[in-house]
Amino acid sequence: MSVKVELDEVRDQVAACGSCAYLLTVADDGRPHAVSLVVGWENDALVGGDVGHRTAANVHRAPGVSLLWPVSGREGYALIVDGTAEVEPDGDRARVRVTQGEGPGLCSRPGPRSLTRPAAPVERGATSWPQRSTCTAGRWKPSASG
Repeated sequence: MSVKVELDEVRDQVAACGSCAYLLTVADDGRPHAVSLVVGWENDALVGGDVGHRTAANVHRAPGVSLLWPVSGREGYALIVDGTAEVEPDGDRARVRVTQGEGPGLCSRPGPRSLTRPAAPVERGATSWPQRSTCTAGRWKPSASG
């Protein structure tokens, strides 16, 4: 089940999710490629640092990406934001800037943004979606309460 996120709600939803997201790209053989990174707003774009060579190559070849926050500010839902990415040099590393295509940024153009949840509980016998995880330096860790 999905709930559309209105354009004027994007910043609030991202803030509720926190700075750790998964960047989903497409590898040259068509398989999905996911990396965890810390993202933040720069104007109307979401920017994440320290991407590797494979992620950079995927973005150069196929700039259509998704950002996924597995835990959102709305219980039981994950946040997915689709956009267009570009890789920017950042010293001896690279970072990725995600915008909503041809326009100036994610918060200024309409595009796919949704809160989504599984149609059925994940584990046999489960009655709810796992509650929280934390992210430290781009690495997901289960929380003590979750």
